[in-house]
Order: sequence, then structure tokens, then C-alpha cells
Amino acid sequence: MLEHGGNLTLASKKYGIPLADWLDLSTGINPENYPVTVIPAAVWQRLPDDNDDLIKAACGYYGCQSLLPTAGSQAALKVLPKLRSVCKVAMLNPMYREHAHAWQRQGHAVSTFTGLTDASVAEADVVLLCNPNNPTARLFTPAELLDLHNSLRRRGGWLVVDEAFMDATPEYSIAQHAHLDGLFVLRSLGKFFGLAGARVGFLLAEDSQLARVHEELGPWTLTGASRLIAKQALLDAAWQQKMRIDLVNNSQKLANLLSRHGLTPSAGTTLFQYITTDKATQWQHYLASHGILVRLFTETPALRFGLPPDDSWKKLENVLISAHFGV
Repeated sequence: MLEHGGNLTLASKKYGIPLADWLDLSTGINPENYPVTVIPAAVWQRLPDDNDDLIKAACGYYGCQSLLPTAGSQAALKVLPKLRSVCKVAMLNPMYREHAHAWQRQGHAVSTFTGLTDASVAEADVVLLCNPNNPTARLFTPAELLDLHNSLRRRGGWLVVDEAFMDATPEYSIAQHAHLDGLFVLRSLGKFFGLAGARVGFLLAEDSQLARVHEELGPWTLTGASRLIAKQALLDAAWQQKMRIDLVNNSQKLANLLSRHGLTPSAGTTLFQYITTDKATQWQHYLASHGILVRLFTETPALRFGLPPDDSWKKLENVLISAHFGV
């Protein structure tokens, strides 16, 4: 099992700080989540309805022709490696490691790359990347990715793009092209909408590939309650527009705050800031000892800070002020 952010229970035990006293900035999840409606009792008493117009709402939001709802994008990324014979896979590095883990578990050979012109990309049957990248926030243009997809498609290859952090920058999405053969786009409601606990994701791809994934996953991939919440969130254009503005402002506010205290971000998205520093481990331990959990990366020493809730900015600032070491 790979390590992820959000391990508050373990942090609480390690540092002796009650769960209620923690500020969790380790996940990159929007702290101002979409307001969840009251779930009617009848929703819990019947099987999920695949004809509830969720797919229509999601296709409209993502601008795609077809998609498959899944229990978070995690469910989809675990199935894709089962749909190909053992092959060569190239993954952006660093990147969300669950992708490599899923392909390796099915026997595929996974190499890494840092640039789209690297030899491992030219030799790969499947290329995996996050856009914007998690954790480095690197952003690829649609033109770059479509060129890469064309190269892969000509040799029967696939391009898998995880757009978990894309919602605030939809102009960079290639969701509208996901009907093309050999292109797979992963989306979810966990980050921008702040609904990670609902476990709502979508796989965008060509219809025959979606049918293969659906066959693997089986029926009722989402609960009825999750479907109801997801449809409302995807249709609420006013909330989405306001949130895009708010997140841009808060992300810049976080970058400014960190920079004032010696943690100048090297990159960031609207939902997190990424800082490379040789003292990443010391900073992570120091912050945790004061009840603030951030994501630590050790291969390239770095930290990822998510956005604080409105009532927690002062706590973060006070802890940063009290630090007695720099980057």
C-alpha cells in the first residue's frame, strides 16, 4: 500500500496531538467543499439508477462525448492495466505513484521520463502523466498532449492523462478529445469540488474501451447518494465560477505567506503550492509537531502545502513565524 496524504490518525498517534487539533494541508483538497444537499431517505433504500442523467451532466461539464462513472479515479486507473498485454509503460517523474503501481502489478515494465522528447517516451506503448502534475504542478498544453497521443496511436499505443487538478484551468483539458482511440482521461470530484469522501470519478474514453472497463468494474460503480451529489455539483455553474476565482486568490495568498517565511514555492496550482528544499524533512516534522500536516516528498526533497480553511490561516502563519530555521 502506497503512502498518501491525509493520514491524520497516524500523525495524531505519532505526535500526541488530538485529531480535532490538526490542520491537514497534505491532500490538495479544496477546504471549501461543494455544499452537500440533504439526501432523501428513499435514495438509501433503492439501488443506484444509471439513468439519472448523471452521465449527461458530467459530459456537459467536461465537454466530452461519453464517460463512465467510477468510485473515484482510483478505480479506473487500476483497471486500465488489465486491458493490455504486457507492454512498455513510461510515466512522468515525479508523479502520483498509484499509476505506476497499478501497471507494475499487472506485469508491465514501467520506466520514467522528465520530458516528452525522452527516449523512454519514444519507446513506450503507454504513456502516463498528470496534468497539472501532482506534485510538481507542471502543466502541459493540449497541443503537446495531442501530438503525443497521435504518435502513440500510430503504433497502437495509449496516452493516459490524469486531470485530477484540472477543474480550475479547463482551457488546458483534453477531455473534449477523449473519444479518440487510445486516449484516456481521468477526472474526479475530490479536489476542486472538495468531495473526496464521496468517491466520485469519471473515465473519459472511446465507447468500446469504456464498455471493457465497465465489464471489469461491474454494476453500481457509485452509490445513489454519490450520484445525486455529483450531478448537483456538476450542474452548478455559478458555484464553479465563484470557486475558480476564490481558489486563484487563495492560492496566491498561500504562495505569498510561504514566501515570507523562507518557503518560496517553485510551482503551484490553484489547490496547492510545491516547495523544493533540502530541509523538507525538518520542515515536515516541525509543522507536524505543531499540528499541521503537509505532504513530504523525499526522492526530490520537497513539500506540498494545500489550502487552509478560512479559519485556519492564522494558525499556519503563527507556526511559520515561530520557526527558527530556513530553507
